[in-house]
This record gives sequence, structure tokens and C-alpha cells, in this order.
Amino acid sequence: MPRKLIAPLGALLSLVSALPACAGVGDPQVRSDHPWYPGELAMSTFDRLFATQAEAYRRATGIDPKTDEQKALASWFWRNTHYWHGEEGAEDLWGGGFTAGGDLRTREYWTGLFAHGFGLCGTTHSQWVAEMNALLGHNRGRGVGVTGHNSFEVFLTGGPYGAGKWALLDHDISTVIFNKEGTALLSIPEVRANLGQMINRSYLPQKQHGWLVAGLDAGDGGVYRSYETAEYLAGYSGPPPTVHLRRGETFRRYLQPGLEDGKTFVFWGRNYKTDSIPGPERSQTWVNQPEKMHGSQRGAGYRPGQARYANAVYTYRPDFATADYKEGVVKESADEVTFEFYTPYIIGATPPNDEPWGVYERGGKNGLVLTGVPSCDVSVSVDQGKTWKEFGRIAGRADLTDAVKGRRQYLLRLGAGPKALAPSGLTMTTVCQASVSTMPRLKDGGTRFTFQASGRAVISAGPNRDQARAHLVDGDFGTPKVTLQLAAPRGERAVTVYAAAHVQSGNPPAPTVKYQIEYSTDAGKSWKAMLKDWTVTRRGDEPKDFWSQSFCWGSAELSDPKASAVQVRFSNDGGKSYARCEAHLVYDTGGKDSTKLTVNWMDEVGVHQAGQVFPAGAAPATWDVPTGRTVETRWVQFEPVKLDPPKTDPAKADPAKPATDPTPMKTAPTPAKPTPARPAAPRPKTTKPVRKTR
Repeated sequence: MPRKLIAPLGALLSLVSALPACAGVGDPQVRSDHPWYPGELAMSTFDRLFATQAEAYRRATGIDPKTDEQKALASWFWRNTHYWHGEEGAEDLWGGGFTAGGDLRTREYWTGLFAHGFGLCGTTHSQWVAEMNALLGHNRGRGVGVTGHNSFEVFLTGGPYGAGKWALLDHDISTVIFNKEGTALLSIPEVRANLGQMINRSYLPQKQHGWLVAGLDAGDGGVYRSYETAEYLAGYSGPPPTVHLRRGETFRRYLQPGLEDGKTFVFWGRNYKTDSIPGPERSQTWVNQPEKMHGSQRGAGYRPGQARYANAVYTYRPDFATADYKEGVVKESADEVTFEFYTPYIIGATPPNDEPWGVYERGGKNGLVLTGVPSCDVSVSVDQGKTWKEFGRIAGRADLTDAVKGRRQYLLRLGAGPKALAPSGLTMTTVCQASVSTMPRLKDGGTRFTFQASGRAVISAGPNRDQARAHLVDGDFGTPKVTLQLAAPRGERAVTVYAAAHVQSGNPPAPTVKYQIEYSTDAGKSWKAMLKDWTVTRRGDEPKDFWSQSFCWGSAELSDPKASAVQVRFSNDGGKSYARCEAHLVYDTGGKDSTKLTVNWMDEVGVHQAGQVFPAGAAPATWDVPTGRTVETRWVQFEPVKLDPPKTDPAKADPAKPATDPTPMKTAPTPAKPTPARPAAPRPKTTKPVRKTR
């Protein structure tokens, strides 16, 4: 029998099950008609992503991707132009700190794409495994250890590939290599067999069909001198990125570092300090110059700050004068209120110094800031209420960044009741790092936005092991069996469950071991298969060594309309231990608010700002923004809006007007009153840094 849910989390859930969830906006998303960087609604699921990749590939090559090879190249082209080489900050996955405990790579696909948008060679190729699984099928992509580098191969079938063979598809150093005839992509062993010619950009360039060998740096191809290790199923995908906005909360995304004043730098990664701008960056990448990649003869070039991180800022002002604040609460009493926070992004920090990894050191700022705090005790939990970081009595302002940085969730407990908090003007500001490539951009000559909101949110058990352990009801990490339990925070209807496991699968991994993930919506009385007989398949040429670990992952739609909680059970028939497991529950928020989209940009005239309100509902709606020339997007913001009920009889409404048409706010750009552009950071003379790989 499953053991009882651990007390701290169970206490929270039992106390909030009757709280209403009737306000706010679940999962707002937008895309623009920018040809290369339309935003999250164009890439927030694999189906959307593959359609966007195909469109970009057709635009660049004139070819509609239909074959395995063409689909793989479309994926590779898109990743080259949206994800860059850099060192992301680690999450405290194992509970021992950011630099200890176990494997430290960010291996989850959506986190890598949306929260970072950059990673070292092993990181990007581990994450990319999940995309290849969705695009081509089970275990069709693998990481491969070569000389001083982690490369990637894809298993292609059909045409010249017959029943299937591995082919080099290296995103990190922008390299694919065709055979002499230009009819098929080569594997790493095939490249090694004629290395000098095959990595030479000048050797039969026509065979490459417009894809330059070693597209970032001509010397990168030398890494294929060796072929050492295969990493099977080295990454995974969890729930698509989902933002839940509560009434009184805004969500603003800045495309350039510096936030509103241009000099507040909040990030989660290595501080390269390139051109005196703190934080991660890449000077050699196709990101922000995608139109130059296909047909290039010289490579991406070197430009300091060619790609940098962006920021996502949540500003929450709960209204204690009404019941609206309850939407963000997981526990309350007459003298205490506990708020939840979840994000698909990574909470960042302004480091206390200029050291490369200063973000890990104590003294971080600007990641979580409270203002308007009445005199009360404040504490934070990052393991679902199991333990708390006590800050003591605080009044006015508090910076709690060190308690939450490098994470995607927290609980905030205030030692004051709703009545005491009502007059305080409490504001919670959480600043996250985000990928600039997944944000919607405006373009020259007018921009059309398409908006959609699913009305859903996500609660997570993991990826951090301490966070998942708070949901553990049977088995344990380090054993072959684990069961987790999740419940919607206020008793909302659960609709989808996602799960993933980090497995000690062995070296070499045994292809006969079968892994299972099951779920139950009746407290373990009956179980259904989410993932059945998953194996670490072995196929084609293999190097001599293997990574001793792997991932299994899956999802399931919940058919029970009354389900608000789920258990997830992990097991296998080979006695393989689970290093860590995670589960994520998607639920209907019940929020019925409209959403205001506000965009801010610069063009040849000056700074402009415009907004539009979209009524609640899952159907997409559009908005046209007249933009000028030399457009530069500054920020994009979502905000829930409570609309007054219509004064006219709905029966007399104009039948020609679709119900999903947005209610206009400002539809024309208005130059901001003397608001100068953010000050540009000084750009001293730079030297080319040494390239780092892992």
C-alpha cells in the first residue's frame, strides 16, 4: 500500500482544496508574423515547432521537408538559428548545491529552449534527443563523444539510407557533411575515414547543398578525429512551457539584458562580461542572423554580443480587498498567507561580483524582491513546504533572491493575515532568465499578432530531487521503484500528466530491460499505462563506450472529469535504480479574465507602445500593429484584465462579428513622451575568447 503523503505538502493541499479559482489567465501565448522569431505560440509544442521549422526550411531552401533527411535538416537549421553555445547555470537537482550531487546538465528540452536558449555541446545535444524522438521516433538521436567535444548523430531511414543508418548532425559547431555525390549525409566514422577532405570547406562545396562545413569556425571539424562514446536517450521533454497569471500580475519579457533601466542585469549562467555587459553571450552564432546561414561561404563571423540572454519579469500585486488574491494561495489563516509560484523559466540573480560564476555565490540580488511588506515574518520553501528558509521579521522591502535563484518554483509564507496585508500594497517581483529566440518580435512594415490562451497551468514534482521527494508516496530514489503523487493546488480539474525518470541504465545499456510509467487517478486503486515496455534500443554502428545513464519519459491525457490528483509509478524489470524522477500535472485554472497584450518597440521615429485586450477563450484572435522601419522590439507584456459585463443585450449583438475578436485598447503606435532609449553599455575593444566545450 502506498504510504501516507508527507505532511508539509499534504497539509497545504488539504487546506486550500475549497479555495476558488475564478480569476486570472492560464497559459497565454502569442505569435507574430516575424519571419524568423514569431514567439512562443509558434514553438510551444512539438507539432507547432515542426510546422515552424518546415516553414523556415522552405523559405531558405525552396524544399518542403518530407523525408527523414529533410526533416532532420530543417530541425538542425532551426536549432542553429535559435540556440547558441554558452554555459548555462545549473539547477540544484540533487539537493547538494548547484555544483554538487550528480549530473549537472540541463537535460530537459523545454527548459533548455525557453529558460536558457543556450548550452554547451553536451547540453544542447542531450536536449535535442527529445526533439528527434518526437520528430522521427524512438531513440533516433544520440550524443556522441569525439575529441574534446560532444557531437550528435541522427538515425535516418529511406532512400539512400535504406533500413537506416546514423548520420552526423552537429548543432553545436553547425556541421553536416554530405558524401562526394551529395546524395546522403555521412556518419562520424565515414567522416573520419577521409577526414582531411571531408572537413575542408573548399572540398566539393557543391555537394553541401548550401550548408557550410563547420559553419561557425573553419577549424571545428578536427574534433571528428575520434569516435568514443554513445549517449542513448540522454535528454527528455516534460510539459510544454506554461505561464499562469493571477489577477493583479503582469508578465513582461525584455529582449535585451538590462531590464527597464538598461543596467539591471539578472541572469543564470556564466558571466562573460563581453563588451562590459554582464552575463551569458555568444559572439559566433547564427542566432539573430538566420537569413545568412543557408548559402554562406564564410561562416557566422565574429561579433561580440551576437546573442545574449533575455528576461521574463513577473510582478504580482495581490488584491486582498477582494477574493482575487486566493488564486495564488495554497494556505491561509487569520495570521498567515502562503503563496505559490511556478514558471517555465529560471529565476536569475544579479551576482555580488564579476566572477565567472558569481551567480552561485551568496549575495545575489533582484531575482525575488518584495516591497510593501507589513511588519511580519517572511519565509521561503523550495521543496514544497518540507523545509523553510526563515528571514525573520521584515518591513517594507526584502530581497530574497538567494533563496530561490536557479529554480523554477517556490512557496512564499507571510506571517500576517489577509486583513493585515490588505493596506500594505504588497508587491512580489520575480525576475527570470529567458531565451531571446522564443520571444515574439515585431517586424518592419506592420506586424500581425495571434493570441491564444488554453486556460491551463502546471504544478510540478521536480525536477529537483528535494522538490519531488515532497510528493513521494512509495519507494525511493536510488531504488527500482518510485511513486509520486500530485494534486491541483486548489482542487481544480486535472487534464494531463507528464513524467520522466533519470535511470541508472548501465554501461552498456541492456536493450532487454523494459521500463514502465503508470498513473492512477483513484489513489492507486487502479493503474493505466503512460509508457509501456520502453527500452534503450541499440542500432547501427556504435563506439566502444557508453554513458551509463538514460531517461524515459511520457505523458497521458486524464479522462476522469472529476480528477484533481494523480499518482505516477515508475518501475522496470531489470532492477535498474532511479536516480531521480519527476511528474507534472496540468490543470484547468478556471480563470475567465481577458488578457491585455502590450508591446513596446523602437523604430526610425522613436519609442512606441500599443496594447490590445483579448477576451477569454481558447480560440485564436489577431491584432494588427502598424510599425515603421528599422523596428527593434523592446518588451512584450501580458496582464489579466477583468472586463465589466456588456451593457447591451447579447442577443442584439452584431452576428457578423466573431466572438473571438479582441476588444481594442490602443491600436496605433503612439510615440512615448520624452522616454529616451535605454542607455547603451560601453563597448570596449574585445579579443576573441577561447571556445569551451563539454
